[in-house]
Amino acid sequence: LFLKEWVDAHSLLYIGDNITGGVSMANRVEEAVGKIAEEILANTDYELVDVEYVREGANWYLRVYADKEGGINIDDCVLISRALEEKLDAEDFISDAYILEVSSPGLGRPLKKEKDFKRSLGKSVECKLYKAINKQKEFEGILKDFTEDTVTIETEGNELVLDRKDIAMIRLAIDF
Repeated sequence: LFLKEWVDAHSLLYIGDNITGGVSMANRVEEAVGKIAEEILANTDYELVDVEYVREGANWYLRVYADKEGGINIDDCVLISRALEEKLDAEDFISDAYILEVSSPGLGRPLKKEKDFKRSLGKSVECKLYKAINKQKEFEGILKDFTEDTVTIETEGNELVLDRKDIAMIRLAIDF
């Protein structure tokens, strides 16, 4: 699939016709759009980082985060947006109006996939938990190891092994 074929067909910002509410519906939309985006990006240099489907005020936003080696720019986002827009129009499975946004995941990119964790080994990470451990829900330290079920962070000279199911968010720490 050549993304440049889609450039003349559509605009970067898309206001679609569909999307319905509810947490489970949002998860289904994210999963379905993720599969479509993976399909579109399969034979390109781009990587799908994440898909979000959220309501903010009166509007629903369908956000697709993509990246590539060396970083993604606005022209890349336009290409991906136009290709995705066409496929979403054809599939037409989202039932309410939404705004499609395609962008870089930015510096605060969450670690979600195995390759995200591999790329971040030995680096400083921020981790937020759903519930506190010893009255603390936020930790910062060096990512030492990970498995399918756990994440190990070295913090203040101690290794802390966290269950992944207890982690609300983990991302690279941003030092200013």
